Amino acid sequence: MTKRILMLEDGNYFIGDAIGSEKETIGEVVFNTGMTGYQETITDPSYYGQIITFTYPLVGNYGVNRDDFESINPAVKGVVVREAAEFPSNWRNQMTLNEFLKEKGIPGIAGIDTRKLTKLIRKEGTLKGILAAETANKEELLHHLRSVRLPVDQVHEVSSAKAFASPGGGKRVVLVDYGVKSSILRELNKRNCYVTVVPYNTTAEEILAMHPDGVMLSNGPGDPKDVPEALEMIRGIQGKLPLFGICLGHQLFALANGADTFKLKFGHRGANHPVKELATGRVDFTAQNHGYAVEKESLIGTDLKVTHIELNDETVEGLAHKEYQAYTVQYHPEANPGPSDVNYLFDEFMEMMNGKEESEIHA
Repeated sequence: MTKRILMLEDGNYFIGDAIGSEKETIGEVVFNTGMTGYQETITDPSYYGQIITFTYPLVGNYGVNRDDFESINPAVKGVVVREAAEFPSNWRNQMTLNEFLKEKGIPGIAGIDTRKLTKLIRKEGTLKGILAAETANKEELLHHLRSVRLPVDQVHEVSSAKAFASPGGGKRVVLVDYGVKSSILRELNKRNCYVTVVPYNTTAEEILAMHPDGVMLSNGPGDPKDVPEALEMIRGIQGKLPLFGICLGHQLFALANGADTFKLKFGHRGANHPVKELATGRVDFTAQNHGYAVEKESLIGTDLKVTHIELNDETVEGLAHKEYQAYTVQYHPEANPGPSDVNYLFDEFMEMMNGKEESEIHA
């Protein structure tokens, strides 16, 4: 099998077997701790520009199927695994991981020590990396890698270019697309919502002109401070319509209300993150994928209150507005991949659009 190198910006490198596309690629190297759900992870638009390291040692064992895509065209830059299964076994399987990566033009590397790589990222933080042919000159690779600036227009790249509708007979929801996962749309469709998906730079005036019953802010990639267009829109919407934000939508909601965000050392990416609801003490296991978080101290003096915290590092995982019907979560209630503990949040959003106050919903 052809050999490939993964070079990191700190000079460390790994040599393994080439899988997927033959092209060279550069991205931010991150790790995901989920034991399953590699197809949903690879196709999640929130991974735009990143090279994903899977900590679970065997990836691809149930193949790739037609049902578990979170986007049609994956935005991930590369995939790193300990072992890529060559003979998947599942009744829904349609192709191997290697075949899928080749079809989508995504390079990967297998057969390296992913445990060592993960420990390195945990110690140093996320690093730029390049996947290239093993024969490439290492010094030249490192110089090139260090000179490259990673993109800051991730949301622009993954957001829908034009608005489109997903019809239903129930509540009318405007879903602002910062890199939305298909599972979020599916959850709204399950509840018979008439969903209009709009681009990330849609204005408050344009949204209000659609006369929706509620607005949802989707997940997405990158630094929330790179999406200033969203802040004025959120300020123009909240207080007029029920608002629910997920992941990047949660961070943008915080910024729009005067709070601040910061970059985590190595982020939260996996399907096993414990989150505590402060009002009840309930702990749920959640799916997460983000590299930024809301700064807890920055919430002092704002109109926001913390509703949930991450039990591993006590970062902010949920917010609610003190006056308006607006709340957000850092994790993924649609849970693909991951546990479905917090799927009920979509039902609470429905109840909020039906005119119930927060105190009634949680009664």
